Amino acid sequence: MRNDTNAPASEHDSPSKSQIKREMQALYDLGKQLVALPPEKLKQLPLAENLYDAILLAKRTTSREGLRRQVHYVGKLMRLADTQAIHNQIDVWANGSRKETQSLHRLEAQRDHLLADDDALTKLLAEYPNADSQQLRTLIREGRKERQRNLSLPPGQEPQRKHFRSLFQALKVLNDASGNDVAEISSPAIESTENL
Repeated sequence: MRNDTNAPASEHDSPSKSQIKREMQALYDLGKQLVALPPEKLKQLPLAENLYDAILLAKRTTSREGLRRQVHYVGKLMRLADTQAIHNQIDVWANGSRKETQSLHRLEAQRDHLLADDDALTKLLAEYPNADSQQLRTLIREGRKERQRNLSLPPGQEPQRKHFRSLFQALKVLNDASGNDVAEISSPAIESTENL
């Protein structure tokens, strides 16, 4: 019987066959993601010239089997690339758009709250004293009138949203100028009116 505790440490330090296969599959999957990216985004990634050319060739390949082989080749070239930097940039693109979407949803909720509650503007102006209160009051007043007109429209007629959008844009400018998200007013969420 052999005692494995005396075996050289190098036998246990090398990755298993399964681990190597998982790593190669991850590189293949990353290669597929890169092939799916538009050329403008590919140029922003830290790619070697031969890897960039291989990705562009894969984009031009129309044969299913040829594409599979080319993507495998891209995965093979990925072994020499800085995959962490590539992953980081792809994550920034993915999460950046999520954060932007969340910010826009907060602005929409803020706009709806301003249209529904008179005290909401006071709270917003307390948070952002440099905001143009007269412009915001005018946009809120016109937005409320617009909403009332839209509620009385016959079915099938397109509702007007000019002031509704203008208020949103004013909040967006305020948000961008302050460098952070527009303050969320502590009150229950306001449900959007269906025709607005």
